[in-house]
Amino acid sequence: MAEDDVVFVGSKPVMNYVLAVVTQFNSGAGEVKIMARGRAISRAVDVAEVSRSRFLGDVKVKDIQISTETLNTDRGETNVSAIEITLSK
Repeated sequence: MAEDDVVFVGSKPVMNYVLAVVTQFNSGAGEVKIMARGRAISRAVDVAEVSRSRFLGDVKVKDIQISTETLNTDRGETNVSAIEITLSK
């Protein structure tokens, strides 16, 4: 999987990320990884489901991985949840 086949989900509207996923598959990618952390996790799940159900009927969820990342902030160390959803044709 190339580094281009990763969509990082943040605070933009869901359809912006869905467009990125659909564009990756239409340009020949066999797998696309959707990554998010913190409050964007629910948005990443929405991106995967909207992409799969409305636009890409032949795409399946291949793998879902969850993890916790430690971030150093001005208030000390903070744990942040993260998710990686892999979609494949």
